[in-house]
Amino acid sequence: MSAPDPWALDDPPPPPASLIWLPGLGEIFVRDSGGDGPVLLLLHGWMFSADLNWGLSYGALMEAGYRVVAVDHRGHGRGIRTAAAFRLTDCAADAAAVLDRLECGPAIVVGYSMGGPIGVLLARDHPDHVSALVCCATATNWREPHMRRSWRMMGPLRVATGLWSVRVWRRVLLRWGLPDTPQTTWIAAELTRGSPVDLAEAGRELSRFDGRPWIGSLERPSAVVVTTRDTSVPPRLQRELAAALRAPTFDVPAGHFAVTEATDGFNEALLAAIAAVRGPESADPAGRSAAPAPL
Repeated sequence: MSAPDPWALDDPPPPPASLIWLPGLGEIFVRDSGGDGPVLLLLHGWMFSADLNWGLSYGALMEAGYRVVAVDHRGHGRGIRTAAAFRLTDCAADAAAVLDRLECGPAIVVGYSMGGPIGVLLARDHPDHVSALVCCATATNWREPHMRRSWRMMGPLRVATGLWSVRVWRRVLLRWGLPDTPQTTWIAAELTRGSPVDLAEAGRELSRFDGRPWIGSLERPSAVVVTTRDTSVPPRLQRELAAALRAPTFDVPAGHFAVTEATDGFNEALLAAIAAVRGPESADPAGRSAAPAPL
């Protein structure tokens, strides 16, 4: 008997998917659960697609009554392809255009890793589209020497792996311990979708990002989910982000990939963070009282 597959995305099914045309930009891949609940805009991390990043969180968020919207960023997954160099500010503008196209803003913006800088840029440059911010496994800046080296080095690595076929990725995933299932094959196929050049430039963009001069001026309710065993984005920097945003923190005792490796704990912390930015007097979409934000 094979081991249970932690990446099974069909129970419950993910939000419906579509390709949306953004005038002057092109097609962008979007998932949208629909409904009348508060809108969550999910922004994924570097090298992942929306489904690879958020696939194990969709169900918990929809079950809680939220309208879940997720996009693939430029050069990632089935995101926009353009001749322009990858820029985080452009990803933020794309996200704002999606909310306009769906007529569902402002949204609670949830950014994971690279999605954090995109989320705060969205709040800075398109404030009418953001009702609140939740940042996960991310920081105000990525310019510390060891972080810059690490993220820049992963760029050329991703260019090389961009030449891998689905079969090669599948072999690697099986060696990493994923079970031999159709879901593992799907993950392998998803990892071949991104543009290697765009992904490498995204790593360089991250290494240049520094929101410290302005991030404290953002006037939106905020919360930070801290991955306390993270070696890619040190917890100290995640807590500095929380301090800059004057935001409560919600800890997950896991590393940078907590969203997929410690899913239950991450989803619990994420739902608590979302409840906090909605206000301690609010009821969550399922009718329960929101838990007070920890100090």
